[in-house]
Amino acid sequence: MWTQDNRCQYDRGHLRYPSDLTDEEWVEIAPEIPPAKPGGNKRTVDMRKILNGLMYLLGTGCQWDAIPKDLPPKSTIRGYFDRWSDDRTLDRIHHAFYVKCRELAERKLSPTGAVIDSQTVKSAEKGRICVDAHGYDAGKKIKGKKRHILADTTGLMLHAIVHAADIQDRDGGALLMATLFGLYPFLLKLYTDGGYQGPVFQAAMKDIMAQVDVEIVKRSDQAKGFVLLPKRWVVERTFAWLNRCRRLAKNWECLNRKARAILLLASIRLMVRRVGRDTK
Repeated sequence: MWTQDNRCQYDRGHLRYPSDLTDEEWVEIAPEIPPAKPGGNKRTVDMRKILNGLMYLLGTGCQWDAIPKDLPPKSTIRGYFDRWSDDRTLDRIHHAFYVKCRELAERKLSPTGAVIDSQTVKSAEKGRICVDAHGYDAGKKIKGKKRHILADTTGLMLHAIVHAADIQDRDGGALLMATLFGLYPFLLKLYTDGGYQGPVFQAAMKDIMAQVDVEIVKRSDQAKGFVLLPKRWVVERTFAWLNRCRRLAKNWECLNRKARAILLLASIRLMVRRVGRDTK
């Protein structure tokens, strides 16, 4: 938490761009970068500059063509982004830093409780043919995509998917839990909102993770104005943390898997900074 005492730890004014990695952050993430492929010439690209380019794109929300000239070419940065999203390197880095953050919080590495929720965002105009279909969320009155995330009780993102906005929460939530593939086997409690109630999601959870107890956290009918709901606020705060990255203001990506990769990058940035501040 930011206070006057630890303000200097959050100061990024000494960096070339505020989005750049600090020395402490680079020391932490450097071992997670995959080595160069065997054969051919040796790697000449500075991987720290590649990450700085991705973080600049993520933090500012600029176009690929607007990446500054003192960073590597956009084709090089985008090439590594595509490669790491396709071969699941981003997933491995994300899980590695999730484990580190759990250790810093003195928690067990595999959580027993989690919170699930979705966020509907508008899709930007796209002129390409190869674009994943978007949908219309009648509840939010938004045409675009829906981000479905699973967060632990500390607010760290466990898993995420991106799909069309016209898919109901109960169906998207079942897809989210099904794509965990046993990653968190000790998960016993799942907190949700009213969008996941009903037999559809309950039946899906029995098939996917029968040991998980689903609890619907509802808002009281007598409540007026803003009410802090138990556990539900955790995942809402997670969305707020991720949305500090301007690239997530809209869905700018043409493919759902690329939109998910941007979401993973935002979560990685959050955890890398948290671990880097602890090592100062």
